[in-house]
Amino acid sequence: MSAELTTELASPIVAPPDWEPEPPPDDLIFDDGEPLESNRHRIAMNVLIRSLQQAWHDRDDYFTGGNMFIYYSRTQARNRDFRGPDFFVVLDVDGTRSRQGWVVWDEEGRYPDVIVELMSPSTAAIDIGLKKDLYAHTFKTRHYFVFDPFDPTSLQGWQLDAQCHYQPLVPNERGWLWCEALGFWLGQWDGTIDRETATWLRFYDRDGHLVLLPEEAAQQQAEAAQQQAEAAQQQAEAAQQQAAAAQQQAEAERQRAERLAARLRALGEDPEIL
Repeated sequence: MSAELTTELASPIVAPPDWEPEPPPDDLIFDDGEPLESNRHRIAMNVLIRSLQQAWHDRDDYFTGGNMFIYYSRTQARNRDFRGPDFFVVLDVDGTRSRQGWVVWDEEGRYPDVIVELMSPSTAAIDIGLKKDLYAHTFKTRHYFVFDPFDPTSLQGWQLDAQCHYQPLVPNERGWLWCEALGFWLGQWDGTIDRETATWLRFYDRDGHLVLLPEEAAQQQAEAAQQQAEAAQQQAEAAQQQAAAAQQQAEAERQRAERLAARLRALGEDPEIL
């Protein structure tokens, strides 16, 4: 190899003065027209979103969404390789800004901290295979959960370790899984929501109390207000009964005094002197 060629290969490659990096795509699609697997899947997604919003109603430092595309690379966007978790949460971001989807390069490189995929028999292999690897190695999502709304025993969860590998979460005695990023348990709950009775995936607080949906919280507040009103009414009735009892006692004392006075007068004594 000649000295000229060696020098040429060793020289740094300098970009032309007018070169600019390829801009991110601006023709992103946010709806591919594909519905969720079933109505129960849709309800299950909304239960997670709405209950978290209710629990954190006084916070605006997070974003939660569901069935929304996440764009994380130009190649993915060009290939229309859509990735839309059924439920996800990103912490420490401006939650007041409206978003059609989650575009990583518009969010200072932020990825979801928590993802939940609502499985079905047709998606289970991808959810615990390809997607799990993507969320661990590319997204580096701290907590990943899967649950089939038609299979109450299907709940699984993982936590990311220092080597960007998912380690399985160990359920508690109730079968719930702890999500440190959110500070909530994820566990099963049997009941009826939107006229459908099933076993739903719900959040529970550290003490095991169910994280309520807005309508559940409103009903609980209404019931508490009714109980307070009933307690106030009972107190008022008790006070009224006490007043009536005191009045009766005073009347009895007056009648006794009158009878005593009558007896004294019958004996020829003046009750006023006594």
